Amino acid sequence: MTAPAARGPYAKSAEIRSRIVAACADALGETGFYGMTMKDIARRAGLSYTGLLHHYSRKEDLLVAVLQLRSDESTEHLRSAAALDPGQHPLEALRGMLAVLDRNEQQPGLVELHTVLSAEATSPDHPAHDYYVERSRAFRRFFRDIFAALAERGLLSSPIDPETLATMTVSLINGVQTQWLLDRESVGMPAAIHAFLGGLVPELDQ
Repeated sequence: MTAPAARGPYAKSAEIRSRIVAACADALGETGFYGMTMKDIARRAGLSYTGLLHHYSRKEDLLVAVLQLRSDESTEHLRSAAALDPGQHPLEALRGMLAVLDRNEQQPGLVELHTVLSAEATSPDHPAHDYYVERSRAFRRFFRDIFAALAERGLLSSPIDPETLATMTVSLINGVQTQWLLDRESVGMPAAIHAFLGGLVPELDQ
């Protein structure tokens, strides 16, 4: 039996919090964590400063909410695009990741958010430091498992070991995304990444 939808003050509160998180994501993508202010987020969300503090009293709490939302969205899309173990189905998993990257081109705000925050979060004192450390490790593990499985099957056209190749691939993706944000008319983000991976895995397009 489906649970009834929230009504009354609970639904209103959830809608307001969702609006606040969206406003925070916009602010983070433009100014980064250190540049954004609670007053600016309140303005973007159409709330008073006091109203904002009723839901989120600290910038750190808002940052966590935004990162959790974006993480849930990315995980859900990846699960639907590549719901396979990369070690067991490496080609399908790689194609699924490319689908996620293609989708990112339609969400420049999301790319801006992660580009700005990941650069700031290299500082160990940044509140998102641990999040981005683990996020980076997870991406490298994902590609490492794919490349290792492809190498075992004789499908990897590179003498570089899977661990190093994974680091190079994640670095390329991050770099191409930055270049695309700087010059969207000249840089084809999905095409550049696809061309690189296709050179490593010729069967990718078959």
